[in-house]
Amino acid sequence: MRRILTIGEPMALFVAEQEGLLDDAERFSRFIAGAEVNFSIGMARLGHDVTYITQLGLDPFGRNIHKFLQKNQIDTSYVNYNAAYLTGMQWKQKVKSGDPEVFSARKNSAASHMDRKLIKKIKWTDYDHLHLTGIPPALSASCRELIFQMMKEAREQGLQISFDPNIRPGLWPDKEEMVQVINALASQADVIFPGIAEGKQLTGKRDVLDIAAFYHAAGVPNVVLKLGAEGAFTSCADGTQFYTEGFPVNEVVDTVGAGDGFAVGVVSAMLEGLKLSDCIARGAAIGALAVMAPGDNDGLPDREELRQFMKREPIG
Repeated sequence: MRRILTIGEPMALFVAEQEGLLDDAERFSRFIAGAEVNFSIGMARLGHDVTYITQLGLDPFGRNIHKFLQKNQIDTSYVNYNAAYLTGMQWKQKVKSGDPEVFSARKNSAASHMDRKLIKKIKWTDYDHLHLTGIPPALSASCRELIFQMMKEAREQGLQISFDPNIRPGLWPDKEEMVQVINALASQADVIFPGIAEGKQLTGKRDVLDIAAFYHAAGVPNVVLKLGAEGAFTSCADGTQFYTEGFPVNEVVDTVGAGDGFAVGVVSAMLEGLKLSDCIARGAAIGALAVMAPGDNDGLPDREELRQFMKREPIG
């Protein structure tokens, strides 16, 4: 399988065990959160080799995350500890439908103090693909410089690059800076995965064709717009365009992590040489599986679970 590199901020995640406001929740179950963590786990479960770069606090949550990554067969060679800062944490509401309330305690976290020194030892020839999101560059100026440098070096070394905007407006000083930085990073990728609402916010366009055209003009060869339950719209610089239907789900348990699952499906299939329509279909399938599980990455399938789901066979 192909070798993938990614970087992000993993956090301790506490999910309320009863429905209702977070204000009133008394009991929580612990998980691990982080868009790039979800991506890494999903790729590893499909048999790909993944290396995850991050910086953790030297605390129980940081040590637990490190063990969790290793347990999930993710290479932690570039995981660093910083005893001066704490590992980030999140609390998530339990809901029957829709997006849950999420409260984060990540300001001044260990990961927010990552800088370009973390990537000085990377052996780029060990990797085929770099996956990035718009979250690390929102954490701090040093993280932003780090992500731009990674993008530059990956391009110089000939790696394929995927980018998920994954915008977090609350982490940015203002919308203008967020849009400028996210679009600058997106323009350097081979394939991007904005959600339709993100695409509208980042481009100022309303139609999928116009959003795709905006990114093609910026130099992005492949634009895959996530349309939620409706599936996805794909547009390529060579003129190829098509819609992909979403997969039906039995019950939406938690929508967080669905976009990461979608990226797992598309990237894994692209690296395996599948035709583009099959890559997007796999993304839609894993995104659907993700929303039927409580944690951010619990629903990410192994190959047999994915095969059964895509063929509409019972899983179990």
